[in-house]
Amino acid sequence: MTELSATGPVRAPQPAAPDDAPVRGLWRQGVAVFCENRLALVGLGLFVLLAGVCFLGPLFYHTDQVHTDLTQVHLAPGAGHPLGTDGVGYDQLGRLMLGGQTSIVVGLAAGILATFLGTVWGAVAGFAGGWVDAAMMRVVDAMMSIPSLFLFMLLAAIVTPSVPMLILIIGAFAWLGPARLVRGEALSLRSREYVQAMRAMGGTGGRAVRRHIVPNAIGTVIVNATFQVADAILYVAYLSFLGLGVPPPAANWGGMLSDGLADTYSGHWWLLYPPGIAIILIVLAFNFMGDGLRDAFEVRLRRR
Repeated sequence: MTELSATGPVRAPQPAAPDDAPVRGLWRQGVAVFCENRLALVGLGLFVLLAGVCFLGPLFYHTDQVHTDLTQVHLAPGAGHPLGTDGVGYDQLGRLMLGGQTSIVVGLAAGILATFLGTVWGAVAGFAGGWVDAAMMRVVDAMMSIPSLFLFMLLAAIVTPSVPMLILIIGAFAWLGPARLVRGEALSLRSREYVQAMRAMGGTGGRAVRRHIVPNAIGTVIVNATFQVADAILYVAYLSFLGLGVPPPAANWGGMLSDGLADTYSGHWWLLYPPGIAIILIVLAFNFMGDGLRDAFEVRLRRR
């Protein structure tokens, strides 16, 4: 819209565009805080390296991980087999890549599933309060009183282990920790002014959970998710070490570690150390990244 003046037409001022600079500034500061944590960067680099080797390595290093070859049993590391071969002739480096795919996929999927279930359960329980909160948290307390590894072993012994089944088994019981954490966040957030104002204007409890409780607890959720993934990878290793992992010819690092343990006293060290070191490195990577994300989401660090 224009107006006439003595000097000619003058354009009316236009409304200013919404300024999202503070949001971008918070994200930049969070990234900067994460990058200041050298261990977090080391963890991120380790994860990228291990995931790249496991998922991209087979494209360049081709091995047969289906058919056994008894003429290639227990070969020491050399030019043809950089990490040697195992008791049925499988190339150990190719097996390490294949096992890493299973361990990483199950760990990531089960960790995300457990975090999602725990977030929803804890947010609803903490926001509802009263007898609903008491009943929902008694379920959590009852399940936490049973050793999780015992439950995993029981279910893995009942059903046929597979990648989807391992994801469901681990995710179905690993959500208890995130549920308690998010419930504590929800108890403090439900009394905030903006939540009370939303409820006074007719907002439902579901909207409060979706739009206010979960988004404001996202820092706790994301940080906990990294530790859930690390725990899920360890659970996969535990079950596989006990013989309850995915059946051959599939592989994972825990099963390789269990198979290599039997050959420890035979001098076949290449069957034991590579999968053990890989498990340690991937778990350390997610723990380091979790520490860095915790610093990045810390409000006091963002405001410094």
